[in-house]
Amino acid sequence: GASWTSVTKLSLHTKPRMPPCDFTPERYQSLDYNHVLEIHKQHLSPVATAYFQKPLLLHQGHMEWLFDSEGNRYLDFFSGIVTVSVGHCHPKVNAVAQKQLGRLWHTSVVFFHPPIHEYAEKLSALLPEPLKVIFLTNSGSEANDLAMLMARAHSNNTDIISFRGGYHGCSPYTLGLTNVANFKTELPSGMGCQSTMCPDVFRGPWGGSHCRDSPVQTIRKCSCAPDCCQAKDQYIEQFKDTLNTSVAKSVAGFFAEPIQGVNGVVQYPKGFLKEAFKLVRERGGVCVADEVQTGFGRLGSHFWGFQTHDVLPDIITMAKGIGNGFPMAAVVTSPEIAKSLAKRLFHFNTFGGSPMACAIGSAVLEVIKEENLQENSQEVGTYMLLQLAKLRDEFEIVGDVRGKGLMVGMEMVQDKVSRQPLPNEEVNQIHEDCKHMGLVVGRGGLFSQ
Repeated sequence: GASWTSVTKLSLHTKPRMPPCDFTPERYQSLDYNHVLEIHKQHLSPVATAYFQKPLLLHQGHMEWLFDSEGNRYLDFFSGIVTVSVGHCHPKVNAVAQKQLGRLWHTSVVFFHPPIHEYAEKLSALLPEPLKVIFLTNSGSEANDLAMLMARAHSNNTDIISFRGGYHGCSPYTLGLTNVANFKTELPSGMGCQSTMCPDVFRGPWGGSHCRDSPVQTIRKCSCAPDCCQAKDQYIEQFKDTLNTSVAKSVAGFFAEPIQGVNGVVQYPKGFLKEAFKLVRERGGVCVADEVQTGFGRLGSHFWGFQTHDVLPDIITMAKGIGNGFPMAAVVTSPEIAKSLAKRLFHFNTFGGSPMACAIGSAVLEVIKEENLQENSQEVGTYMLLQLAKLRDEFEIVGDVRGKGLMVGMEMVQDKVSRQPLPNEEVNQIHEDCKHMGLVVGRGGLFSQ
């Protein structure tokens, strides 16, 4: 593999010191590593999802730290794919979970239990009118499934539009909304879904140096006046083209992540979503914000990603950070749309809103508030983006740095002119090197770069 030793400027070959940590993990006493590999090969999904040449066997987590079976410590920059919102095994969340575990694990919605009502009150207080009706589910895919059903039940239409590069889940229904090749299948699934061009101002046909709501802009030049964005106008033309050619004259809805997650933290031009929402509503459709990765203060300036676009969706879906790693998700909508669904369907979810999930969800909201984690996202994320931008200016292979708060993307390229993705083996090398330095980072983008 390539060696970093030739780079003297930043002396990357000297292993950086890890920040201190006063936590001592338990001694690992479980299955032998090779036994784990064997079981995995025989009994678990054959889809190769594991990171690294030698996959990490994790044993324990403490706040921002992870420990593997050999006792190595890692700084977790991936948070279980953007899910651990307040830290691994946060003491307050743990205490609440343990208390609830001893009291009541499960009822179903045919009985009442206070944790679900306490949680509904806390969550709805964080959402603007009229988004006050909450449906609890177990995962983001399940939430988006339900949101698709709601959009169709309410609009009496079928077609739903989502961006290329968008990721909205991996269930048979949401596979139609997800537009990332690895998740597409030759088998019929996700009917009635149409993709539209992603307004990606770095890799797309249009983009300039003021488009994004981010402390760091693209290296592309533009000649726009301060308050007008030609790239946004061009992408809106593409969106209109989809409406005029690929869907019926009335639509069920439009799904968008406020910032694309799986596609590599892709941000749209400012003002784009506002215009797109208007166009969709003119055709009878509802607008859905998929906040699975952007919600709960991660973007820093606002608690919800849609607020950064100055829009009000008709439906919001949320998961991941909602439960800090406990399986939990939600769909929030207006009383009117909720009634449309209820008229059509006896909607029922066995585990949705379990006492455990709701107790944990409430604790997560309290910790976000008490520890000022939204402000922390803003402060630490902005600092990090500006520091990463210096690396972009220094290294030809760092094509773009983007994001908001603690949702940060760094796109690796062969060179800045072509913007072609850096080949996989080179990205793999960087990824492995980070791991050896004790840093776990995630990978996204259509080319995993």
